[in-house]
Amino acid sequence: MYILGISAFYHDSAAALIKDGKIIAAAQEERFTRIKHDSVFPINAINYCMQEARINSSDIRIVTFYDKPFLKFERILETYLAYAPKGIKSFLKSMPIWIKKKLWIKTLIQDLLGYDGKIIFPEHHASHAASAFFVSPFDESAFLTMDGVGEWATTSYGRGYGNKIEIQADIRFPNSLGLLYSAFTYYTGFRVNSGEYKVMGLAPYGEPKFKNLIYDHLIDVKDDGSFTMNMDYFNYNVGLTMTSKKFDILFGGPPRKPESELTQKEMDLARSIQEVTQEIVLKMVKHVREITRMNNLCLAGGVALNCVANGEILRSKIFDDIFIQPAAGDAGGAIGSAMIAWYQYLDNKRIVDKNTDCMQGSYLGPEFSNDQIKEYLDENKYNYQMLDSNEIAEKIADLIASKNVIGWFQGRMEFGPRALGSRTIIGDARSSQMQKTINLKIKYRESFRPFAPSIREENISEYFEIDRPSPYMLLVAKVKKEKQVKMTKDQKNAFGLDKLNIVRSDIPAVTHVDYSARIQSVSKKTNPIYHEMLTKFYEKYGCPVIINTSFNVRGEPIVCTPKDAYLCFMRTEMDYLILNNFLLKKVDQTPLKKDKDWKNKFELD
Repeated sequence: MYILGISAFYHDSAAALIKDGKIIAAAQEERFTRIKHDSVFPINAINYCMQEARINSSDIRIVTFYDKPFLKFERILETYLAYAPKGIKSFLKSMPIWIKKKLWIKTLIQDLLGYDGKIIFPEHHASHAASAFFVSPFDESAFLTMDGVGEWATTSYGRGYGNKIEIQADIRFPNSLGLLYSAFTYYTGFRVNSGEYKVMGLAPYGEPKFKNLIYDHLIDVKDDGSFTMNMDYFNYNVGLTMTSKKFDILFGGPPRKPESELTQKEMDLARSIQEVTQEIVLKMVKHVREITRMNNLCLAGGVALNCVANGEILRSKIFDDIFIQPAAGDAGGAIGSAMIAWYQYLDNKRIVDKNTDCMQGSYLGPEFSNDQIKEYLDENKYNYQMLDSNEIAEKIADLIASKNVIGWFQGRMEFGPRALGSRTIIGDARSSQMQKTINLKIKYRESFRPFAPSIREENISEYFEIDRPSPYMLLVAKVKKEKQVKMTKDQKNAFGLDKLNIVRSDIPAVTHVDYSARIQSVSKKTNPIYHEMLTKFYEKYGCPVIINTSFNVRGEPIVCTPKDAYLCFMRTEMDYLILNNFLLKKVDQTPLKKDKDWKNKFELD
C-alpha cells in the first residue's frame, strides 16, 4: 500500500512516498525548481516519488498533508483581529494566496494529481513528532518538537509508544522559540528561515553580552522551560518585519543591513541568543523527561536543526539517547504525515530495529546511472576520464591529499538540508587554508562559516568528544584534546574574526573557533562508496577525516542532477568533479558561454 505525504506553502515544500510503512522516496521541491526553500506545491517532488516507485496516482491509497490549513487560517484571522488595525498591510498581502490556494489544498491535490482517493490532514506538530518517532530506533520515546509556528502550537511534547504518538502539552503562538531565534536572525542581517544556521555559526566569535537584556525584556522563562514573550519588541505576529522599533532601541540601533560588514555587535548578539536558546531547550528537555518518564528522546521541528543545542542535550545525559529527524524542518512533515496515516489512521503494527533508524541514511532522492551520465557528458562534448569502480576511492583520496577541491556526486540525493556524501564538495581537513579557499572561491560566501567533517564511523571517538555515531550532521562536539593545538597568549586574546585563521587542531579546516565541529559519521552500511574513499584516505594518509560541505554555491539549492553538478563545478574554482565513475578535470573543460550573470539567478540567503 502506497501513501503520499506532502508539505507545502510555507517553506521547504517536499513530498515523501511510503510503501507498507517503508520510505521509498522523499525530496524537496527546491532541488527541482532550483529556488532555495521553494514553498510551492511540490509537483516535481511528487512526480519523482511516483517515478521512483513506478506507480501513478491511482496506485496511491492515501494522500496526507502535513498540517490543518483551516486551523492555521483561523489562527491568522484571530491574530489580525486581535491587533487590528495594526498589520493591515501584512493582512492584505497574505490573504490572496490563502483565498486562492491554501484553503483549497484538497481540491488542488485532486486536480494536479488526478487523484480521487482519501486525503487526511494531521496537525503540524503531530507530523513533526511522527517524522521523528516513527522512523526512530525506539519502541517508545518522549518527543519534543520546536519550530516557528504550526497551526497554533510552536512547541509540543509528548510520548510515542508502539504505533501511537500522544501530544501532552504545547506552547502557543505568538510565544515561539523558533521565531525568537529568527528575530535575531533578521536583526543581525540574515535571511529568516534560511540564515539561522549563520547565527549559530557566528556565535562562537562573540560574547553573551546581551543575554541579560533578552531575559529581562524579551522573554520570561519558567523552570520547566515554558515561556512567554513580550510582543512589544516584535512585529512578526502581524507585521512585515520580525522586530519592532522598541527592539531597535533596546539593542542600540536598527537591524544590520544584509551584506554589510559584520561587527562585534552581531557576533555578541549571536552568542547571546544561542546561549538563551540552549538554556531554554535544556529546561524543556529536563521537564519532558520528568513528565514522560521515558529514557529516549526524539526531536523535530526547525529548532532541532540547531546542532549546537542538540550537542548540549546529548552531553546533559538527561535522556539515555536521542534521535533527531534529519529533515527536521517542514520538509520532514511530508514523511511524518504519511507515517501517521500508516500507523495511527490504519492502525498498522510497528516493528522496530533497535540498532538503526528507518531513514536509510537520508539517501532518499534521485540517482543517475552511469549510462545516463555518459549520455549527458557525450551529448555536450565534455572531457572526462571513466574510472573503474575499484579505482574511485584511491583516486579521489589522492586528489584530496594534493589539496584539490572536488565535487562529489554519487548515488541517491540526500533528503533534508545537509549534504551527507552524495551531493557534496570535499577537501583536505588537514589544510589550514582550505576553509577560506572553499568559502571564498567555491561557495562565494562569508569567510566565518565553518565546515563539517565527514569521518569514518569507526574513528569518531578518536577525534571528537562523542560516544556515538552522528550520521546526519546534527550534533556538535569538541575536537579531542590530544588532537588540539595549544594556542599562544596572543592567539587566545584574538578578537572577533581575527580568531578565524588560528590553527586549533590537526584538522583545522573543520575545527570551529571554540574547538567544536558539526560531525557527520559515515557508515559502510548506508554509504559504502563514500566510506570506502574515507578508508583509503585513512590508510594512505593517516587521517579518517575530510571536509564535507554541500554541493552548491551560496543561495543555490544543493545540486540534484548531473547538469546541476556540472554547472556548479564550472561556475566555481573547484578542481575536479566526480559523477559516479566519470572524473572531470577543470583545466580540461571549455569555459561556459553566455554564463556571466549566473550569480543573479540565486537569491542570497
